[in-house]
Amino acid sequence: MKPAFRSVLSVVALLAVPVASVMADTKAVEDAIGQALPGVKPDSIKPSPLVGISEVIVGPKLFYVSDDGKYLFQGSLIDLKNREDLTEPKLATARIGALEKLGEKNMIVFKPKIGKYVAYVFTDIDCGYCRKLHSEMDSYLKEGIEIRYLFFPRAGEGSESWDKAVSVWCSKDRNAALTKAKKGEKVEEKSCDNPVQEQMALGTAIGAQGTPMIVTGGGNVLPGYVPAEQLARMLKHEKDEGGRQARTP
Repeated sequence: MKPAFRSVLSVVALLAVPVASVMADTKAVEDAIGQALPGVKPDSIKPSPLVGISEVIVGPKLFYVSDDGKYLFQGSLIDLKNREDLTEPKLATARIGALEKLGEKNMIVFKPKIGKYVAYVFTDIDCGYCRKLHSEMDSYLKEGIEIRYLFFPRAGEGSESWDKAVSVWCSKDRNAALTKAKKGEKVEEKSCDNPVQEQMALGTAIGAQGTPMIVTGGGNVLPGYVPAEQLARMLKHEKDEGGRQARTP
């Protein structure tokens, strides 16, 4: 199982507990979550389109909780009449909120001269397609795509990939060190306070199962490598559609 948010079932089991309050308000929902998961505070609790059900955002996750705080479920809420997924746009917003909360200062950023789009990339230094993506960085920058890197060493803490990520982060010039490491060249081993564990946990919570995993500026997830021109078309479509799901042209 994944280390953070180990499974939807385990979270459901923890949160599906009765509470004394039966008031249909946010306090009952917040109390239920606080009782089941001490220290976890929802980022937002709002009414859902379903009567008696609230939308609860925790980091990049969205749950539906009964207003009496007794029941929780997770999944896509579909408007059958309009054939519209009502959950995914909220999830996209939650993902961007969690990434912004982590902050650009905790990422390695490659900026184009003229920025048009932003793409968050969860990367493993030793992943073949991650290296391919990075080797084409000039193409992404030419398309006006700002690449914001977050580490996701798939082998986990204590692995060689993890140690490389830490060494890159602790280097004086992180961008240059990352490029060097992506080429398979040795980076001087260093240690310092770093956000690798937090980045890894966030990637897991968003649903990363491999690398690279791209999260668009609109919060949509693109699993795997996407060439620069294709990614630019997808990001343009997303922007033109007001942040709605990016798609392959």
